[in-house]
Formats: sequence, structure tokens, C-alpha cells
Amino acid sequence: MRRLTLIGVVINLALTFMEFVAGIVGNSQAVVADAVHSLSDTVTGVAVLVGVRFWSRPPDECHPHGHRRIEFLVTIFIGLILAAVALGIGYNALATLHDPQRKPPGAVAFFAAVVMIFTKEFLYQWTISVGKEIRSPALIASAWHHRSDALSSIPAAAAVAGAAIVPGLSFLDHLGAIVISAFILQVAWKIIRPSLEQLVDLGAPEEIRRGIEQLASATPGVEEVHAIRTRHIGSGIEVDLHVLVDPRLTVEEGHEISEEVKRRLIEYVSDVVDVVVHLEPYGDEKEGRGRV
Repeated sequence: MRRLTLIGVVINLALTFMEFVAGIVGNSQAVVADAVHSLSDTVTGVAVLVGVRFWSRPPDECHPHGHRRIEFLVTIFIGLILAAVALGIGYNALATLHDPQRKPPGAVAFFAAVVMIFTKEFLYQWTISVGKEIRSPALIASAWHHRSDALSSIPAAAAVAGAAIVPGLSFLDHLGAIVISAFILQVAWKIIRPSLEQLVDLGAPEEIRRGIEQLASATPGVEEVHAIRTRHIGSGIEVDLHVLVDPRLTVEEGHEISEEVKRRLIEYVSDVVDVVVHLEPYGDEKEGRGRV
């Protein structure tokens, strides 16, 4: 993660400098705005580099569940940076929409936007692949930031081309910047929302919960399963469930069943990293033996 993020930061700095200079030389507000957006990507890359040092630490006495939720905070920070950049770009474009331009955007601005599109798409494909492999929300968010850079450069390139071909349509450059800001806001919300849900202990999806119930119920010695609760810890899922077993079993036998339930869930259910099993005696309600 550190190596990939560092490579992304270095490449992004070079691209940002190139596009910023090209936007100024080429007289394109949309390309300059896109360069500012790309600069925010460097900030998020640094955030991941710093944050990974904290959320990758093992559990300790004060943090028995580990530090993985710091990754959610870093992810939200990335989304907020994106949103702030989008609002700034949109405001500047609207404020200068009716300002006359001395000359239409130049070809250098167009080519800079095209280079940004292809390079950032490459970084997206690389980063999203690694992010999914190691199940890192922050790295996936960083990948989407690369994708947002690539996609936001498309309207920038189109606006520059349109304004250059037809000088009377120079306002297209401003509209391109507004489109870019709206797109970035949408991406920012997609990044922030999942982390907010996980920070407030949103449970795992229903299909995962059903899989947990079916697998636990199929464990030898388990009579019934209920009170299943799940929550996210970093990129993993913690499961808490109640397992009913024959009340005549010894403590050791009951413990072996609970350990088998735990082993099965961690081994066969995607993303499950920890399981807490509560043993309860299974009783026949018809005979008046209720559940404890």
C-alpha cells in the first residue's frame, strides 16, 4: 500500500504541474481547475501514507479490536477534500462565467488534459486492483480519486476543444469547470457514505448475514442459531451470535462446538475476521424448558 501510494503521489505531482502550466499557457480555466483537482489527489495520497502507519498497528490494551477504524476516518477525509475542491472549482467557474476571455484556449491545454485522462485511468486500474485484493477502503477511495481525475479531464478536454474550434463559444471552458465540480461532488459522496455507515456500526449485507446463519446452523452439535449481529472493523467483519446446543453437553463439548462455528465462519464467509459465540441450552418449549 505504501509503495503504490507513494508512486501515485509522485506521478500525480508531475501531472499536476504539467496540467497547471498548460492551463495557464493555454488560457483554459477548465484545465487549471482540473489541475487543482489533481493536486487534491496528492493530499489524499499523503493522508493514506500517514494513516496506514496507524490503522495497520496490531491490537493493544487500549484498543483490543485494533486500529482499523482509523482507515474510515482517513477515507472520510479524502472525500471531504474532494468535496471542498469541487465547491471551490464550481464557485470560481460560476463567478467568472460572464467574464470575457482575451483568446480561446490553446492546443497545449487540450493535449495536457488528454495525457491526464490516460495516465490517471492507468493509476485507477492499478490502485483499485490492489485495494480490492487487500480489502482496503482507503486505497479503494484513493483509486476512485484517480478515476475522478481521469473522468473530470474529459469535459475539460471537450470544453477546450469546443472553445478553440469556435472562439465564440469560449464560455464552454467555464461550463466545463462547472461540470467537473459536479462530478467531483458525486464521487466525494460515494467515498464518504460507506465509511460513515461503517463508523455507526452498520451491519453486514443481508446475504452475508444469511450465509452466517446457514453455515453456523449446519455445524454439528448446533441445534439453532439466533441473535446474529455484525459490524465492520476496518475492511473486515466482526460477528456476534447465539448458538443453542444440547444442555446435557459438558462445558468442554460446548466449547468445541463454539470453536468449530468460529472456525467455519472465518474460513468460509468472506471478510469475517472475528467471531464471538454465546452458548445457550436448547430446550423443548412444549416440555416447558424455555431458552436461557
